[in-house]
Amino acid sequence: MPKKLLTVGLVIGLAIWAGVVSSTRAFQASGEAIAIDGDDLAGTVSGPSGPEAGVWVSTAVVYGLRPWSLRNMWLTCLVVTLATGGALVLHARSGATEWPETSEIPLMALLFLVMVWHVRRRMAATAEAQRLAASERQARERQRRFVRFASHELRTPITVARGFTELLGEQQRDAASIEDVGVVLDELDKLEGIAARLLALAQADEDSIRAEEVDLAALLERTARRWRAGAPSRRWSVECPPLTVRADPSRLEVAIDSAVENAVRHTEEGGCIALRGLTDGDEVLVEVADDGVGIAPGQLSLVFEQFHSAGPHAGTGLGLAIVRAVAEAHAGRVSATNGPDGGAVITLVLPTAAAVA
Repeated sequence: MPKKLLTVGLVIGLAIWAGVVSSTRAFQASGEAIAIDGDDLAGTVSGPSGPEAGVWVSTAVVYGLRPWSLRNMWLTCLVVTLATGGALVLHARSGATEWPETSEIPLMALLFLVMVWHVRRRMAATAEAQRLAASERQARERQRRFVRFASHELRTPITVARGFTELLGEQQRDAASIEDVGVVLDELDKLEGIAARLLALAQADEDSIRAEEVDLAALLERTARRWRAGAPSRRWSVECPPLTVRADPSRLEVAIDSAVENAVRHTEEGGCIALRGLTDGDEVLVEVADDGVGIAPGQLSLVFEQFHSAGPHAGTGLGLAIVRAVAEAHAGRVSATNGPDGGAVITLVLPTAAAVA
């Protein structure tokens, strides 16, 4: 606050000084002609109104760099208007200038007020943008805390429930009861999968990255081999030249697994899933493509949102969110497109700094 008052005081003092200087010049220039060289700007500065214009320009510059409160702004505007207006009136009365030139003062005051309105509108827009950014950060942090809490707290009761359910299943003799126990175990498997995805999402959102050189071709081959055993009804292919990328191997593997799981869910038996690694300029791209139903155009920009799920094979809405979290942790990005022959293509792009070969 003292700095702002000092700034206002300096501007007011400058205005008073300009008024005194202009008044002195007016008396000295009484009866003398004022030469104007034909250039409007030069004539304005060299004429009696030069100091007044300089005061207004200085006031506008100072306010633009360090805005004051409305009270101080109106006080400054009033003092500068009276000081510079009084000086021009003295010029006109002494004959050093024409009376119509006194109209410059209300015009400059109006321009100053327009500039003030623009600055305050910019300040309001900036404050609103900062408020929205802070609100978004808080929402994301609350979501991260929820994901961490849920992922850790769900695992223990699921494990206990599974143990007791298996114990009860061993004691059953009739087929109907055994089938009921199997249904419960299947649902517990689903809950366990959700807890595992939540844990993977929480770990992917962490800031620490343990980057090292990863053989991308070997990673894709290993991933396809694991999933080929789990989904033997799909046709698998890997296309990747010898390529090494600098990344966190465990997180990168989780991201690829999440994209592959999404492809398995959205393809029918006999469908084809391709894992590809390639370079595009200085970027490394990891693609998981399938020949399933693809993604609706209106959903392409939403598939990476947490808990967003759509379509006939909708899941928990966590898989592709994990892919995006891993990409962003590596300062990369993700994209979702539909292939030219149908199906979806999920692409994880690692930035230049991640590429080693």
